[in-house]
Amino acid sequence: MSMLGAAARRDTEVQSYPLIVFILVPLLALGLQSFVSLHFPRFDILDLPLLVTIYFAISRRNPIVGTVTGAIIGIAQDALTRQPLGIFGICKSIIGYLAASLGVRIDTENHGTRALLTLAFVFLHSSMYWLLVRRLLAQPYQWSWLHESIRAVINTVIGVILFALLDRAKRREY
Repeated sequence: MSMLGAAARRDTEVQSYPLIVFILVPLLALGLQSFVSLHFPRFDILDLPLLVTIYFAISRRNPIVGTVTGAIIGIAQDALTRQPLGIFGICKSIIGYLAASLGVRIDTENHGTRALLTLAFVFLHSSMYWLLVRRLLAQPYQWSWLHESIRAVINTVIGVILFALLDRAKRREY
Protein backbone atom coordinates (compact mmCIF):
# COMPACT_ATOMS: atom_id res chain seq x y z
CA MET A 1 0.00 0.00 0.00
CA SER A 2 2.78 2.45 0.84
CA MET A 3 4.52 1.63 -2.46
CA LEU A 4 1.38 2.61 -4.33
CA GLY A 5 1.17 5.89 -2.39
CA ALA A 6 4.84 6.64 -3.09
CA ALA A 7 4.33 6.04 -6.81
CA ALA A 8 1.30 8.35 -6.83
CA ARG A 9 3.24 11.09 -5.04
CA ARG A 10 6.16 10.73 -7.46
CA ASP A 11 3.77 11.13 -10.41
CA THR A 12 2.44 14.43 -9.04
CA GLU A 13 5.84 15.90 -8.26
CA VAL A 14 7.14 18.78 -10.30
CA GLN A 15 9.18 17.52 -13.23
CA SER A 16 12.77 18.65 -13.40
CA TYR A 17 14.82 19.33 -16.51
CA PRO A 18 18.42 20.32 -17.06
CA LEU A 19 18.62 24.11 -17.42
CA ILE A 20 19.96 23.74 -20.95
CA VAL A 21 16.73 21.95 -22.00
CA PHE A 22 14.55 24.59 -20.35
CA ILE A 23 16.38 27.30 -22.34
CA LEU A 24 17.23 25.59 -25.64
CA VAL A 25 13.85 24.01 -26.40
CA PRO A 26 11.90 27.30 -26.39
CA LEU A 27 14.67 29.03 -28.35
CA LEU A 28 14.72 26.23 -30.90
CA ALA A 29 10.91 26.32 -31.18
CA LEU A 30 10.92 30.09 -31.67
CA GLY A 31 13.76 29.98 -34.20
CA LEU A 32 12.26 27.12 -36.16
CA GLN A 33 8.81 28.73 -36.12
CA SER A 34 10.03 32.09 -37.39
CA PHE A 35 12.57 30.76 -39.91
CA VAL A 36 10.42 28.07 -41.50
CA SER A 37 7.25 30.23 -41.50
CA LEU A 38 9.19 32.92 -43.34
CA HIS A 39 10.06 30.54 -46.19
CA PHE A 40 6.98 28.30 -46.03
CA PRO A 41 3.91 30.35 -45.07
CA ARG A 42 1.73 27.23 -44.65
CA PHE A 43 3.97 26.12 -41.77
CA ASP A 44 2.46 28.80 -39.55
CA ILE A 45 -0.52 26.51 -38.98
CA LEU A 46 1.79 24.78 -36.48
CA ASP A 47 2.51 26.79 -33.33
CA LEU A 48 5.67 25.28 -31.81
CA PRO A 49 6.06 28.01 -29.16
CA LEU A 50 2.52 27.31 -27.95
CA LEU A 51 3.25 23.59 -27.71
CA VAL A 52 6.43 24.25 -25.73
CA THR A 53 4.52 26.59 -23.42
CA ILE A 54 1.85 23.96 -22.81
CA TYR A 55 4.40 21.21 -22.19
CA PHE A 56 6.55 23.08 -19.70
CA ALA A 57 3.51 24.51 -17.92
CA ILE A 58 1.78 21.16 -17.39
CA SER A 59 4.99 19.42 -16.41
CA ARG A 60 6.28 22.10 -14.01
CA ARG A 61 2.84 22.35 -12.35
CA ASN A 62 3.42 25.87 -11.04
CA PRO A 63 0.99 28.56 -12.27
CA ILE A 64 3.48 31.37 -11.70
CA VAL A 65 6.23 29.60 -13.65
CA GLY A 66 3.70 28.67 -16.36
CA THR A 67 2.55 32.27 -16.68
CA VAL A 68 6.08 33.67 -16.84
CA THR A 69 7.18 30.97 -19.29
CA GLY A 70 4.20 31.72 -21.54
CA ALA A 71 4.79 35.47 -21.34
CA ILE A 72 8.49 35.20 -22.22
CA ILE A 73 7.89 32.78 -25.09
CA GLY A 74 4.94 34.85 -26.35
CA ILE A 75 6.77 38.18 -26.25
CA ALA A 76 9.77 36.61 -27.98
CA GLN A 77 7.40 35.29 -30.66
CA ASP A 78 5.87 38.76 -31.00
CA ALA A 79 9.33 40.21 -31.50
CA LEU A 80 10.02 37.74 -34.31
CA THR A 81 6.75 38.40 -36.15
CA ARG A 82 4.97 41.44 -37.49
CA GLN A 83 2.38 41.29 -34.72
CA PRO A 84 1.98 44.12 -32.23
CA LEU A 85 4.21 43.44 -29.25
CA GLY A 86 2.28 41.64 -26.54
CA ILE A 87 -0.47 39.81 -28.44
CA PHE A 88 1.18 36.39 -28.28
CA GLY A 89 2.58 37.30 -24.86
CA ILE A 90 -0.89 37.79 -23.43
CA CYS A 91 -2.31 34.66 -25.06
CA LYS A 92 0.56 32.38 -24.10
CA SER A 93 0.79 33.66 -20.53
CA ILE A 94 -2.90 32.83 -20.01
CA ILE A 95 -2.41 29.40 -21.59
CA GLY A 96 0.68 28.84 -19.40
CA TYR A 97 -1.28 29.72 -16.27
CA LEU A 98 -4.23 27.50 -17.16
CA ALA A 99 -2.03 24.58 -18.23
CA ALA A 100 0.00 24.72 -15.02
CA SER A 101 -3.15 25.02 -12.91
CA LEU A 102 -4.65 21.95 -14.59
CA GLY A 103 -1.31 20.12 -14.35
CA VAL A 104 -1.61 20.28 -10.57
CA ARG A 105 -5.12 18.82 -10.56
CA ILE A 106 -5.13 16.10 -13.22
CA ASP A 107 -2.79 13.39 -14.50
CA THR A 108 -0.90 14.99 -17.35
CA GLU A 109 1.43 12.04 -17.93
CA ASN A 110 -1.29 10.27 -19.92
CA HIS A 111 -1.02 10.86 -23.69
CA GLY A 112 -4.81 11.01 -24.08
CA THR A 113 -5.09 13.70 -21.42
CA ARG A 114 -2.28 15.64 -23.04
CA ALA A 115 -3.99 15.40 -26.42
CA LEU A 116 -7.30 16.68 -25.07
CA LEU A 117 -5.61 19.51 -23.17
CA THR A 118 -3.56 20.50 -26.21
CA LEU A 119 -6.64 20.49 -28.43
CA ALA A 120 -8.53 22.69 -25.96
CA PHE A 121 -5.58 25.04 -25.43
CA VAL A 122 -5.02 25.52 -29.18
CA PHE A 123 -8.68 26.48 -29.62
CA LEU A 124 -8.51 28.77 -26.58
CA HIS A 125 -5.30 30.38 -27.87
CA SER A 126 -6.90 31.01 -31.26
CA SER A 127 -10.00 32.47 -29.61
CA MET A 128 -7.98 34.81 -27.42
CA TYR A 129 -5.85 35.85 -30.38
CA TRP A 130 -8.99 36.62 -32.41
CA LEU A 131 -10.49 38.54 -29.51
CA LEU A 132 -7.37 40.64 -28.98
CA VAL A 133 -6.74 41.41 -32.64
CA ARG A 134 -10.36 41.94 -33.62
CA ARG A 135 -11.73 43.70 -30.56
CA LEU A 136 -8.80 45.26 -28.74
CA LEU A 137 -6.76 46.35 -31.76
CA ALA A 138 -9.80 46.76 -34.07
CA GLN A 139 -7.98 45.07 -36.93
CA PRO A 140 -9.76 42.86 -39.45
CA TYR A 141 -9.25 39.17 -38.73
CA GLN A 142 -11.47 36.40 -40.03
CA TRP A 143 -12.34 33.34 -37.96
CA SER A 144 -12.71 30.06 -39.85
CA TRP A 145 -13.94 27.06 -37.89
CA LEU A 146 -12.53 24.68 -40.49
CA HIS A 147 -9.08 26.27 -40.44
CA GLU A 148 -8.99 26.43 -36.64
CA SER A 149 -10.15 22.80 -36.35
CA ILE A 150 -7.45 21.62 -38.74
CA ARG A 151 -4.91 23.76 -36.91
CA ALA A 152 -5.96 22.31 -33.55
CA VAL A 153 -5.73 18.71 -34.78
CA ILE A 154 -2.31 19.22 -36.40
CA ASN A 155 -0.94 20.93 -33.29
CA THR A 156 -2.37 18.17 -31.09
CA VAL A 157 -0.75 15.38 -33.11
CA ILE A 158 2.61 17.14 -33.26
CA GLY A 159 2.25 18.13 -29.61
CA VAL A 160 1.79 14.56 -28.36
CA ILE A 161 4.87 13.47 -30.34
CA LEU A 162 6.87 16.47 -29.10
CA PHE A 163 5.77 15.88 -25.50
CA ALA A 164 6.92 12.24 -25.68
CA LEU A 165 10.31 13.37 -27.00
CA LEU A 166 10.65 16.04 -24.31
CA ASP A 167 9.75 13.48 -21.63
CA ARG A 168 13.06 11.78 -22.43
CA ALA A 169 14.91 14.92 -21.28
CA LYS A 170 13.50 14.74 -17.74
CA ARG A 171 15.96 14.26 -14.92
CA ARG A 172 15.75 10.71 -13.69
CA GLU A 173 15.69 9.77 -10.01
CA TYR A 174 17.95 6.88 -9.13
